[in-house]
Amino acid sequence: MTPRPESSGSRPKGTAGEKIPEQPTAAQQKSTAKKTAVPKQAAAKKAATAKATAKKAAAAKTTVGRTVAKKAATKKTAAKKTAVGQPAAETATAKKTAAKKSAAKKATTVKATAARTTAVKAAASKSTAADTVAGKAAATKAPAAKTTAKKAPATKATTAESAAATTTAAETVAKSATPAKTAAKKTATAKETTKKTATKKTAAKKTATAKRTAPATSAVAMSPAKKSTAGKAPARKPAAKKSTAKKAPARKAPARDAPAAQALTGQVSAEQAPTEQAPAGKAASAQVVPPETEVAVSPAVDAVDRERLLDGTHHAPHSVLGAHPVPGGIAFRALRPYALSVTVVSGELRAELHDDGDGFFSGLLPLREVPAYRLVVEYEGTVLETEDAYRFLPTLGDLDLHLIGEGRHEELWTALGAHPMTHEGVTGTRFAVWAPNARGVRVTGTFNFWDGTGHIMRSLGSSGVWELFLPDIGEGELYKFEITRPDGSKTLRADPMARRTEVPPATSSVITSSEYEWGDAEWLARRAEAPAHEAPFSVYEIHLPSWRPGLTYRQLAEQLPGYVKNLGFTHVELMPVAEHPFGGSWGYQVTGFYAPTARLGTPDDFRYLVDSLHRAGIGVLMDWVPAHFPRDDWALAEFDGKPLYEHEDPLRAAHPDWGTLEFDFGRNEVRNFLVANAVYWCEEFHIDGLRVDAVASMLYLDYSREPGQWTPNEHGGRENLDAVAFLQEMNATVYRRVPGVVTIAEESTAWDGVTRATHHKGPSGFGGLGFGLKWNMGWMHDSLQYMSHEPVHRKYHHGEMTFSMVYAYSENYVLPISHDEVVHGKRSLVSKMPGDWWQQRAGVRSYLGYMWAHPGKQLLFMGQEFAQGAEWSEAHGPDWWLLDPGYGAEPDHRGVRDLVRDLNTVYRATPALWRLDTDPAGFEWIVGDAADDNVLAFLRLDPEGVPVLAVSNFAPVTRQDYRLGVPDDVPAWHEALNTDAARYGGSDVTNPDPVKPEPQPWHGRPAGIRLTLPPLATVWLRPA
Repeated sequence: MTPRPESSGSRPKGTAGEKIPEQPTAAQQKSTAKKTAVPKQAAAKKAATAKATAKKAAAAKTTVGRTVAKKAATKKTAAKKTAVGQPAAETATAKKTAAKKSAAKKATTVKATAARTTAVKAAASKSTAADTVAGKAAATKAPAAKTTAKKAPATKATTAESAAATTTAAETVAKSATPAKTAAKKTATAKETTKKTATKKTAAKKTATAKRTAPATSAVAMSPAKKSTAGKAPARKPAAKKSTAKKAPARKAPARDAPAAQALTGQVSAEQAPTEQAPAGKAASAQVVPPETEVAVSPAVDAVDRERLLDGTHHAPHSVLGAHPVPGGIAFRALRPYALSVTVVSGELRAELHDDGDGFFSGLLPLREVPAYRLVVEYEGTVLETEDAYRFLPTLGDLDLHLIGEGRHEELWTALGAHPMTHEGVTGTRFAVWAPNARGVRVTGTFNFWDGTGHIMRSLGSSGVWELFLPDIGEGELYKFEITRPDGSKTLRADPMARRTEVPPATSSVITSSEYEWGDAEWLARRAEAPAHEAPFSVYEIHLPSWRPGLTYRQLAEQLPGYVKNLGFTHVELMPVAEHPFGGSWGYQVTGFYAPTARLGTPDDFRYLVDSLHRAGIGVLMDWVPAHFPRDDWALAEFDGKPLYEHEDPLRAAHPDWGTLEFDFGRNEVRNFLVANAVYWCEEFHIDGLRVDAVASMLYLDYSREPGQWTPNEHGGRENLDAVAFLQEMNATVYRRVPGVVTIAEESTAWDGVTRATHHKGPSGFGGLGFGLKWNMGWMHDSLQYMSHEPVHRKYHHGEMTFSMVYAYSENYVLPISHDEVVHGKRSLVSKMPGDWWQQRAGVRSYLGYMWAHPGKQLLFMGQEFAQGAEWSEAHGPDWWLLDPGYGAEPDHRGVRDLVRDLNTVYRATPALWRLDTDPAGFEWIVGDAADDNVLAFLRLDPEGVPVLAVSNFAPVTRQDYRLGVPDDVPAWHEALNTDAARYGGSDVTNPDPVKPEPQPWHGRPAGIRLTLPPLATVWLRPA
């Protein structure tokens, strides 16, 4: 039979101290195969040298020639007759006694070989009767056994010649004791024998290549016979000596299972051995076929896989490492760098694996199937018993991968990232990361001393996702992903889906899971009762790290809810909470999109803060930044060696203003990453709304770019169609999944339909973006510009205060006095006002009164509620010392804060100020053109028509008996709020008594009233 070629890069392994025999080369195997046919041809030509030829190489083949001749005379189509085996059996029986005597003589020296021979005979007996006889006849130790062994694969490969080949082998062995035959018969049959032999060899070679197991089994069956025949054939004496000295390893290439099987069997305790060897001389039919009767393969990792595993570029490490059924048993392979030994433990079975070097350990156990097992790993100074990470099935299913590929996995954070879990009954952590361009990914962290050599992740098909379940790894461990780029270089990256991080400037991700129990069920049930644009909505914007510097999330939870509730705000808006490396960015350059910043505590600590605010009746909004991300080389930038989260076009990727990178909104997986992130904050942290930052920079391809620096869209326009689709999908998904939330756009242009429903198309042809509210950046800019002018000049800028009503109902607006307006040289709100300290404070008070009465929701940044004079700094936060009773000007600052409290109190109790914010029916001008007087007056109405009259005097003079037209159906008006009241630090010019209308028409109204307007003040009046 054609020798089985050695498997790629591997060989059997012996026990400790056992020398591994050298295997025959391919050339040697080929030469051996040719020795079968050549002597036959020589015998036909040179009859005089027939005996010499038979002694050296072809005694068996000579017999084969006679056998074929006899077979041709008896039945001309022997290949089709399986019954021919019966005469062979009779012939073999006649020689069985001689075979047994010969085996007995060698029993003392080849006991192990005889045992295996008998076991092999048992396997052979299960084929055909002729095969059984052939196997027994081989025990006669005739040199023809080698020929028979080589023909065995051909016997199994060609069914038409199966019986004939078996019969021939049987007769050959039976006649081996009488080698002297006539040369004439040899010559007559030489050609036919040569042809059939060549045909069978060709079939054997093909079978050995396509199905290596079949010829290997045959080889095992016949190899022990070779050792027995060594003593009788003078021409084989050198081979016989080698066989006797080295026993099992002397079995040529086909017998490679012997050392491999011995390697592990020798290390398994005798009482634990799963099989027994058959005693020499026993009948093979009495034995149960053990797994090791198959030709065993080397359990060691081959050279190619070994190199890829060590380099971290193997896509399927689970197909190599772990336990795998192979011919001869179960192969166990482990990669444990720095380990001294690795032992497989399964019940009572303990087997130490062979140390293959470079941290690889392997062994072959004679088992029928993969058992439940653990590994005992010995390191210097310690022994660790653990599960094998490479015995587990993937933790992600086809549905997860399908949704990720489509960009529709709305709970992406449950699929990717690091998740402590129980998998197949074992506790550990599942790691998964999307890196489609990577050549390989490894997990590295504190649990492997930042050496990921032994923790290679597997690629889950074409999804681009890499996954690995690590047993016994739990919460609190630090980790990163070691990614091999397409060019072979490596990069260490934080997890894009990490739900907890180290405290900056450290950059590692942290394994975490939440055990928090929420107590805000009542709040969640109530928040969806009315949409945000039809409810009171007054927002206090804060930067958590600097509001009270040094406080943690839980410490903030003890102070912030009480403070905000006391001031009457309905919501807080948190500047970005997601992890960011540079504190000076205020959180707007995010690297950890799924992790609350670790500067203030754990994710559960942040949950506690949100829960505390909800229980105090305060909603929580959060700034969310999907427009761009920083270029840090440990974060998202070229994550797997190529543009991945950013656009592949450099002109589209680079943000011109901030030196950051813009997301590729057209890629399914990137869009999914962001949409799922929005849902994540709302569902996992009970966030009530997202204020989306820098929407304008997303919507326009030419944003902050000069001609030639941008490429038009497919229609030749400047709109970023991918960003439009992303924002629409994000809004639709959030509103569908989380009832009661609101999304707010920071959008500074005149884009049509920011707060229009996504399915309603506007004049531009686009559907709405689907936001609930939009920051009114135009109102903010115009009104602050007006207030910064000296009062004497304000009449020339009067339109800046009235223009907002031209477009007030085009969107659902929020009126923001945000952090952006009190930093970078813009000065604080009070410092923007002209005049002396009294006038500045009066200007702030009048402005806030006007703002709270204007259609739209309100937002005020921290520190402005008590007229802080300095700009905000993230380093030290608000100047709380201004409210210290020991400070001389404390009443001035406290007065402004008291006004803010009263504004919110009256606002919340007056539906006319919020119920119809987005409906023109809720607003009516009284006088909007009194530019010379610096006076504005308008009515706000609720759905029942109940009015509130708001009058602002932005001149520093008192105006007595100032006449205003009013409806005639209100019998009297009284002050609900006056920003000039003494308790706010004003001059206390008020209208203490109810004001009755006069039947004299004014300002187009049927009646009028006369008021005293205090200087730099706003007055609210409502029906008495």
